This record gives sequence, structure tokens and C-alpha cells, in this order.
Amino acid sequence: MLERWTGAVLRHRFLILAAWLLIIVLGIFASAHVNDRLTTALGVPGSQSAQADKILSSAFHENPEGTFTIFYKFKSATKAEIEGFKTQINNSISVIPNARVLQSRALAGVLFTSVGTSFDLPRAAEFTVPLRISLKAHGLTGALVTGPPAIKSDVTPVMNKDLRRGEFIAITLALLLLLLVLGISWAAIVPLIFATATITSTLGFVYLLSRKFVMVLYVPNIVELIGLGLAIDYSLLIVQRFRRELESKDVESAISSTMRTSGRTILFSGATVALGLSTLMLVPVPFIRSLGLAGVLVPILSIVATLTLQPALLSYLGREGVATYGFAGLLGRSEISLGFIARATRAIIGKPLLTFLGALTLLSLLISPIFSLHVTPSSLTAIPAQLESAQAMNIVTGAAGKGAITPSEILIDLGSAGIAPRVNEARNAFATLISNDPEVFLIANGEKDPYVDVTGRYLRMYVIGKHDLGARQTQELVKTIRNSYIPKAEFPAGTKIYLGGTPAQGSDLLHRIFVAFPIIVLLMLLFTFLLLRRAFASIFLPIKAILLDLLSIAASFGVVVAIVRFGIGSKLFHTYHLPQIEAWVLIFLFAILFGLSMDYEVFIVSRIREAWDRGETNEVSIVEGLSHTGGVVTAAAAILIVAVSGLANSHFAGLQELGLGLAFGILIDATIIRGLLLPSAMTLLGKWNWWNPRRSRHK
Repeated sequence: MLERWTGAVLRHRFLILAAWLLIIVLGIFASAHVNDRLTTALGVPGSQSAQADKILSSAFHENPEGTFTIFYKFKSATKAEIEGFKTQINNSISVIPNARVLQSRALAGVLFTSVGTSFDLPRAAEFTVPLRISLKAHGLTGALVTGPPAIKSDVTPVMNKDLRRGEFIAITLALLLLLLVLGISWAAIVPLIFATATITSTLGFVYLLSRKFVMVLYVPNIVELIGLGLAIDYSLLIVQRFRRELESKDVESAISSTMRTSGRTILFSGATVALGLSTLMLVPVPFIRSLGLAGVLVPILSIVATLTLQPALLSYLGREGVATYGFAGLLGRSEISLGFIARATRAIIGKPLLTFLGALTLLSLLISPIFSLHVTPSSLTAIPAQLESAQAMNIVTGAAGKGAITPSEILIDLGSAGIAPRVNEARNAFATLISNDPEVFLIANGEKDPYVDVTGRYLRMYVIGKHDLGARQTQELVKTIRNSYIPKAEFPAGTKIYLGGTPAQGSDLLHRIFVAFPIIVLLMLLFTFLLLRRAFASIFLPIKAILLDLLSIAASFGVVVAIVRFGIGSKLFHTYHLPQIEAWVLIFLFAILFGLSMDYEVFIVSRIREAWDRGETNEVSIVEGLSHTGGVVTAAAAILIVAVSGLANSHFAGLQELGLGLAFGILIDATIIRGLLLPSAMTLLGKWNWWNPRRSRHK
């Protein structure tokens, strides 16, 4: 089937290249506008915090994502002067249509003011600069603006700069690595063209999807840097196999044979990565779903490019285009069976049990920090310190504690209009009950707007805790308010009380992730087993592959915890030293590492299977498979590590954690897992590698 498809592609190669050129141009245009539609929302549909947001929108005409916070620091001021500052702020916010002050309090020499708007995050972010200019124009030159819109406005240029720097470094190093492994040849350019087509087409789809679905701010960085590495990996495998096939075939036959073997391998590999990432869309949280949706596009479009663009490019390059000039490259050896990888593999399979146990011991050490893993919904304070929004947060945390950045909001639905004036006693008693909690710093509560809506049906309270969003104390406070304080409230019968705000959203997010994660893992394992069962025509090889991948992922988690939480090597890698890891990072890291690990598994074992099917022994097949693919896998892993290192060099904690996890996960997988555990495990399994209940051949 692939041969017939490849023949059709070669007959229409000009049209295919023209189509891809158009796709690249449109993708570049889309990528320039996609950031305008991205968000950082942590909302969880159907949760109590989501219900609170609905009340804020319908009754108070506010969007929590569009809320600004203004901090004005003063040395000493009379009550009248503080009231004057409040008036200046109130006049300044007139630049934002329908904006209003939600609360304004002076604490420890800092006046902090919450400003509500009805806009969503991208639209509200557009008013960040006008608001700052207006504050200065009204005499508040020292006022600092933060909040979700200001943070988005500040971090977007930094993220774009990080991305451009990461891309430049990744592309430069990737090109050098391609020249090193492929030699001085035009063939080294093909993977970069392939990656450009994959990334731009993916960003084009992301732009279209962002008009319908929530897409988070991290998507372009993840798509471009992971897409760069993955696409180059796929293209490199095709190019190297094509050059080998040219040794005994003409160009068209070599392309056809390459697509029948390596092309088929990429189909299975890409499908495995796509299936792994698609399971993220089962998490009922838009934040996670958007990562899964964007991530799954990368392998899918890589497969499409493999089946269309790659053979068309190779047909135009031909034999002369992939020939080397002077330097033949590390993969250019004519006698692979005598190379380093072949010799090392023979040594490993000569002492398989010792190698297997030694590798497991090393992995156990890498995995051990995972038992100290703590998670957080988000690391709001881990953003570049030079940004105004970060400086504002530092001021308030110094004056009122970290909890002041992300207050909780209690929304009370009394059931009908006009009741609010009659429940003042119950409202005050409820506020007093919560304020007595040792984790509560402050309760903001009142009888008028903005604490009561215009109908008198809804009440609102602000609860400021003492700890940051990800702290266990904050998550426990959310549980205590919901499970203890709210049931004790003495409001009229039929009253409904909802806890909202960022801490409640974070708690709901973590709960949904913890509930969905085991299901995701089980489905991922099942889908992978079925795919590999078909690819390898074996029962035990898929099981072995899954177990090795789980070890690899656990080791990468352990390394991330060691660096981020314990600070081991954090100065070397220039990363944040934080008490928790962002939850979304772990679930995304699991999905993509599982898929990437299967990539290497399929690359290597498919080649081993080819030798076995020709009649070679188990040991000879292992040596042949690794000697032919080990160099390509090592080169592909190095290129992918270079690509994702752009994430690790980001200024944002979540992207740093993701980049570290991917880089070390790929490194561990390409060395300890594929270099040591895979050949030793397959040697120990012997003939059981190839056991198939339908057909089996023993040697």
C-alpha cells in the first residue's frame, strides 16, 4: 500500500511541493497572530469554582480573568491622603470601558486595589499599557499593575523572545549535528525543511482551533521546539535509510523501499505519540485539553509530511543531492557491523544479567527523588523579576504575604432578590468564622457594591490566605472552607454558597487531573500495546517496551524533582528552585515522553525484527538492529535534546520543568534504556521475544 502511495506522490511531486509551500506561507502568517488568542485560564468546567465565575459574570458583570490589581506603595500617609490615592486610581481606570474598583485597602504602607472588567484575558490584556500610562498621568508614578491581564501582557514578549532565542540555538545546533552525522551534503537541509513544514502547518491549525477552543499561552513554545526535534528525527530516519537503499537501487526504487520500511516505522511511531497525547483531551480541563490538542497535531502532521513532502524532496535531490563532499559523516560508515555500537552491543549481550541489574540500579537512584514530589496548579511567582507585574507581586507578598496575590472569592446565592439587607448578621457571623482560621490573613466583606449585586440576591466575600497558590496550606484552606465552614453558615434555607478564585480553581484543577490521570495511563498503555502488538507481531515485546518506558519516565520525573525542588544543579541549568512542580507539566511530560520513548523502541526493534524475519538468530538480530539504528537514534535524541533545551532555558517555571523533563527523559531513554536495558532484556528473553500465539518460530 505504501509503495502505491509513494508512486502516486512521485508522479505529482511538483503539485505536492507547491501545496506545502502554500501551507508554510499560511502557517507563518497564522503564527504571527496566534499569540493574540492565547490565555492562561485554569478554569474547570462544571466545578464549584466555575459556578462562582458564572455568578461573577452574570450578577456582578465581571470576568475573573480580566481583573487587574494595582499596588501603590507609600511611606506614610494620612487617612485623607489615602482616600486621595483611591480617587486618583478610580479616575485612572476610566481608560478601561466599564471597569470598576472591587476593593481598595491600605496594608503595611501599600494600597492595593482590585479592578474588575467584563473582558476575557486577551482583550483585557490590551488595556495594560493604557492603564499604566493613565496612572502616571494622574500622579501615581510609583503605581504598579499586575493581575492576569497584566501578567499576560508582560510575559508574552518575553516568551516570544525566549522562543526566538531557543529556535535560533536549536536550529543552529541541529544543523551542525545533522552535518556531523550525515556529512557535508544537501541531505542535511532536508530535515530542516521538513521541520519547517510541520511546525508552520501545526501553528496554522492551532490558530484556527483557537477561534473555537481555549489555547494556553505555552502552546507556541511547545509546538515549535518539540515539533522541531520530532520532525527532524523522522526526516533523519528517512534520509539515512534512503542513502543506504541507494547503495543497491535506483532513486525511485530506493524511495519506494525506504517508505515501505522506515516510512512504515514512522507511521507506527507517530501514531503512538499521537495516541499518547490524544489521551490528554480526556481530561475535562480546557488548559490540559489545549496542550493535548496542540501536541497531537505535531506527530499527525509529521506523518502527513513523511508520506508526501519527504518522498517528493528526495526525488528532486536524487543520488547526487544526498551524496557527501569530503566529510562522509558519522553515519557514513560502510561497514556498520564493525563499528562501536555493534561492538558495544556484543559486549552487553555477552553479560546480559549483569548489564540489566546494573542499569536498573542506576535508574532506581534517578527515580528516588520522585517520592518527594509535590505539585502545584501554577507557579505565579516564578516569572521574570524585571517585569512590572512581578515587581508588584513582590511588593504585596512582602507587605501582606503570598496569599494576597490570589485571594479566594466566596459567592453566596440567597435564592431571590432583595434578601441581602436581611442577612447581615449571618454574613458577619460567616465572615468571623472563616477569619478565625489560622491560615486566613484577611476577610474583605461589606453591605454594598462590590460585595452585593444590584438585585440584592448575591453576596461576595474575599478571603486572603497566608500562603501561595501551590502551598499545601492553601489547598487545605480551600477544603476546610468548602467542607467545614460553608456547611456551618446560617443563611436562609435554599441558600447556595460557592467558593471561587484562583486557589479554588487550582484545587479543582488538581482534583480533575488526579481523577483523570490513572484513566489516561491505562488507555495509553492499552493503545500502545495494541499498536506495538501489530507492529512487532509479538506478545512480550510490547510488554517489555511499556515497562522500560515507564522506568524512563519515572527517572525523568525524579531528575526534575531533584533539580527544581532540591536545587541539585539548578544554578548550572539556571532554573528556579521551587517547592512544587506544576501539575500540567507532569501529565504532559508523561504523555509525550511515553510517545517519544516508543519512537526509539519502534525504530530499533523494527530493524531487529527485519533481521529476525530473514532467519537470523536472536543475538545476531539484536546486534544488527542496534548497529543499523543506534547511530540514527543517538543522533535523533541529541537533536531532540537540543530542541527541547530551548524550553529549559525559558524564563517561566512550567516551561523550564517541561524542558528539563524532556531533555533528561530523552537522554536517559537513548542511553540507559535503549543502550543497556533493551539489548540485555531482549537477550534474556531469548526466543520469547518473538512468541506469537498465531505463529511462532523458535531458535
